[in-house]
Amino acid sequence: MTMPTEQIGSIPRPASLLAAMAAHEAGGIGDAALAAAQDEAVRDTIGRLEEIGSPVVTDGEQSKPSFVSYPIAGLAGLAPGGVAIPFADGHQRELPQLTAAPFRYQVRAEGYLKAAQRHAAVPVKQAVIAPSALSLLYPAAGIDGYPREAFLDDLADEAEADIRGLLDAGAHVVQLDFTEGRLSLKLDPSGGVLDEFIALNNRVLERFSESERARIGVHTCPGGDLDSTHSLDVDYVGLLPKLFQLKAGRFYVQLASEAEPDKVLAAIADRLPEDALIFVGVIDPIDPRVETPEQVSDRVLAAARHLPADRLGTGDDCGFSPFADDTSTSREVAFAKIRARIEGTALAARRLGL
Repeated sequence: MTMPTEQIGSIPRPASLLAAMAAHEAGGIGDAALAAAQDEAVRDTIGRLEEIGSPVVTDGEQSKPSFVSYPIAGLAGLAPGGVAIPFADGHQRELPQLTAAPFRYQVRAEGYLKAAQRHAAVPVKQAVIAPSALSLLYPAAGIDGYPREAFLDDLADEAEADIRGLLDAGAHVVQLDFTEGRLSLKLDPSGGVLDEFIALNNRVLERFSESERARIGVHTCPGGDLDSTHSLDVDYVGLLPKLFQLKAGRFYVQLASEAEPDKVLAAIADRLPEDALIFVGVIDPIDPRVETPEQVSDRVLAAARHLPADRLGTGDDCGFSPFADDTSTSREVAFAKIRARIEGTALAARRLGL
């Protein structure tokens, strides 16, 4: 037995891909040339992950416009002016708002998975956006002839199909990105929005069997964009009891950037479902310093003082570049941090006798 370790999601895109994306947007190259640049970035990403010993790989989200917007890229019924997500450094990201029915995914994650599988010699994990995040597309004023409940019905069906397609295509794990969970407590400290998010996500997760849910995980973090976060100031302990109500077999929790990790670990130990695996973040993607394997090992051993070692794994706190235009962390630093996670996790596993 060894301790599992998995990448959370995005890796900074290479300069060649960023140049191709800019040229495509300006009309300088066509779709085929952009697709070729994306495929080369995926090949290089997976090759480098395998070279440094990653037992499970992802495509690094090289072809996604962002971790949240990939399903709606090209959807006609969208307009600007949706929910704004403010970050601590003052910048914000704005979601579009839906203007017309019906809601349908334009892109399914299965395509990203299959493109990655062509290059991978080890199991491939695929991240998807949680339906709760996409529920924010529905405008507060409503849509004539398309009530919110009808939208949520369509959203649940689309999210289920996205996840099921990945499981059927052989994804090692499907990870739901739920960064809006902690943010919801900042926007609504009463917890009402968080309760709605949990209910919607469970509405989808309940459609899967127990064995399927063992391959479905949920990731939470306080956001990580342009070296800033949107909800690190929200008490994690307010989220965790609700988080563990989600009917998933794996949980990926940001921890390396927490000021009081032991407090968080104690809360996790109190609430973690009996049959779930817990992956703790041991790498802080927005810290420019590259962690050492020894630091990673120490973080794992600290977690093992609270949690069963045979149900413990490691990950990064968040993706390194969740939006394609985020170049605040270099590609080389990201891979160096991932290498430290892999080596540090192996070191901790040996110290724990796994």
